Amino acid sequence: MKTVKDYIRTIVDFPHEGILFRDVTTLFADPRGMRLAIDQLLDPYVGQRIDKVVGLEARGFIIGGAIAHQLSIGFVPIRKKGKLPGAVISEEYKLEYGEAVVEVHDDAIQPGEKILVVDDLLATGGTAEAGNKLVERLGGEIVGCAFIIDLPDIGGRKRLEDLGYDIHALCQFEGL
Repeated sequence: MKTVKDYIRTIVDFPHEGILFRDVTTLFADPRGMRLAIDQLLDPYVGQRIDKVVGLEARGFIIGGAIAHQLSIGFVPIRKKGKLPGAVISEEYKLEYGEAVVEVHDDAIQPGEKILVVDDLLATGGTAEAGNKLVERLGGEIVGCAFIIDLPDIGGRKRLEDLGYDIHALCQFEGL
């Protein structure tokens, strides 16, 4: 029986030399793989109250939408700066080289709502941390952060766990 990891393709030297890119589009393209991933991402949260799913740009939108549909709850996108219409709040975070900004609509989450944050990949944890800060600034309570892939050598899981977040990842890939 195939695992989620078996559906993920590795592209060597993308986006530049020395990088092993973990491509989840092969997972998304296979109906059994996609169903397996969504079911396993939800498994630790069965029986917990979740009011909304937050997906981090961009592949987090794909799995976040599927999870929200499965739970019959709302979906909230956290996007790169300048991509959302209307009133937003922003959060800056550091990248390996430079900084980035993510945004969410200022009325997307109500105080006290229980939120599951999802994305395809956990590397440094910077995007997830920034997204979590946005959720919390709106009064949302994060029940967990779920990822398809964890790259433990990069340290994002430890970073988020040190901040008190519950982390769930379906598989790990060592190295970069």
